[in-house]
Amino acid sequence: MTSQTEQTQYDVVVIGGGAAGLSGALALGRARRSVLVIDAGQPRNAPAAHVHTYLTREGMAPAELLAEGRREVASYGGQFTAGTVTSAEHLPGGGFHVSLDDGRSYAASRLLVTTGLTDELPEVPGLAGRWGREVLHCPYCHGWEVRDQAIGILATGPIAFHLAQLWRQWSSDITLFLHTAPTPDDEEYEQLAARGITVVAGEVTAVEVADDRLTGVTTADGRTVPVQALVVTPRFTARSGLLAGLGLRPTELERDGQVLGSYIAADPTGATEVAGIWVAGNVTNLVDQVIGAAGAGVRAGAAINADLIEEETRLAVDAHRRAVGGVAFWDARYAESNRIWSGNPNVALVQEVAGLEPGRALDLGCGEGADAIWLARQGWQVTATDISAVALERAVAHAKESAVADRVDFQRHDLTDSFPEGVFDLVSAQFLHSMGEFPREEILRRAAAAVAPGGTLLIEGHSGLPHWEKDPHPGVHLPTPDEVLASLSLPEGAWEVLVSTEHERIQNDPEGTPTTRTDNTLKLRRIKAG
Repeated sequence: MTSQTEQTQYDVVVIGGGAAGLSGALALGRARRSVLVIDAGQPRNAPAAHVHTYLTREGMAPAELLAEGRREVASYGGQFTAGTVTSAEHLPGGGFHVSLDDGRSYAASRLLVTTGLTDELPEVPGLAGRWGREVLHCPYCHGWEVRDQAIGILATGPIAFHLAQLWRQWSSDITLFLHTAPTPDDEEYEQLAARGITVVAGEVTAVEVADDRLTGVTTADGRTVPVQALVVTPRFTARSGLLAGLGLRPTELERDGQVLGSYIAADPTGATEVAGIWVAGNVTNLVDQVIGAAGAGVRAGAAINADLIEEETRLAVDAHRRAVGGVAFWDARYAESNRIWSGNPNVALVQEVAGLEPGRALDLGCGEGADAIWLARQGWQVTATDISAVALERAVAHAKESAVADRVDFQRHDLTDSFPEGVFDLVSAQFLHSMGEFPREEILRRAAAAVAPGGTLLIEGHSGLPHWEKDPHPGVHLPTPDEVLASLSLPEGAWEVLVSTEHERIQNDPEGTPTTRTDNTLKLRRIKAG
């Protein structure tokens, strides 16, 4: 079935609608995730009449269990669609694109693959038709139902000896058909004999059925040995073909020299080596029973939700860092009061510029305009920029009050997407820091490029956070003058370093108490273009 409100983009697409997939979808739905379960309708346990060793669901029909599971998942917003996934691939921006055999496709941030496995049965005529009925493999799934019956063990590898001893727990009438397996050694023969297990040599050529019930097996020498149940060791092959395009290949499981099957390797939560892909159930654990697969699905669902939360947190932090230091942040910051800064020019600017011949100046991050106004008073023609319209409006008013409005051109730039045009005799960047994501190095390189030959680049910055900052801002680095100089990537021989130093100054803390703070100054003169 396909939901009437089916989307094309989901937090998680679950491929496989068995116990593992439904349990994972249930956990994710309860975590308020958008989930789509794609089910090909080919459950491994379809031939079985009942589910066993599943607490509170003992003896339930497999189809009934799945129907109840779908109802529960749907009650938390989970969606379903019938179909076979033929391929899955990475999306360029992250996440996955899943294609179905009928041409439909879906996108998901994460994948939970619970496609199970295929039981590859021994090639004995008539055997496959009894699979899941009297032809069995798991004593914990079916042993009780055939207890005390005549049970045959079809040996296709070394582990058949262990299986015979295991099934002896459910019946005293056990026959080990050596079929294609190695002959037991003397010690194994002794153990078999000690527990009353009969050994029959030769290959089994057919199974005998009467009145729709298994009655025995026929061997190559023409004998028919009565049995009511026959235990086989299928090759368990993970249904993992759709993962090949994502770089996930199955791993072979070997025991006692016999390859039992293949599986997709994963950690205890179901996470594979490919980021964003989880597996659960028989596709990764060949011996999981239904209840184990359900538990694995829950673990995988919880792990996927945690992974999505981690990604969402990272994206939220990135957005927060972009916002902190962005237009809205600084407009709000300046709107807090009528004046944020002292109204006095920066001390380093006055000290380093006082002796320069006035010309064209660029003031980056001018704030309320104190530096720009001081420069204009010294005879400079100033272009002053800031990201905040609130700050610029205030700076324009202060320039008018100081009678230098005609010497200052205030422009709004965020310096990342836009930067003032022209070249200048002085470019000043006083404390051009931001608490958010801020490409300071890139902006300072653009500042250097805007200096005319013979002109001056003056960069003033903090050397460390003040003592009252108890929670340093993540991602904010306050570089030394040498680090700033290196980050400018200036052409060799084109610049002269005039000042590169750290110095202390007095600054009042938020309580108004004077405190010492360390800043740094980098002053450069451009010798020539290039």
